[in-house]
Amino acid sequence: MPTQPVSPTAHVLVADDQPHVREALRLLLKGEGYAIETVASPAAVLSAVQASDFDAVLLDLNYARDTTTGREGLELVSQLQALDATLPTVVMTAWGSVEKAVEAMRRGA
Repeated sequence: MPTQPVSPTAHVLVADDQPHVREALRLLLKGEGYAIETVASPAAVLSAVQASDFDAVLLDLNYARDTTTGREGLELVSQLQALDATLPTVVMTAWGSVEKAVEAMRRGA
């Protein structure tokens, strides 16, 4: 009897400055069978994407302490699109608005 081919595990990058958010998402997604890598800064996101192939990125919009504008994350979406326009990017934030969602989508999220 032929064996079924094993489907490759999707490799997801989780980026958030809050350790508990990264860990919660890591545990949730790992439990669903995803291979997870986590990073805490925009620079680490860019380094990780340049060093490895990811199937998706979950990206926080705010990284600097006491910042809620989403500017860092929105710029990071643009940078990710410049590196790999086919990489699915999902943005997340506790400080969301319709305007930020529209801007993130306009940039490729």
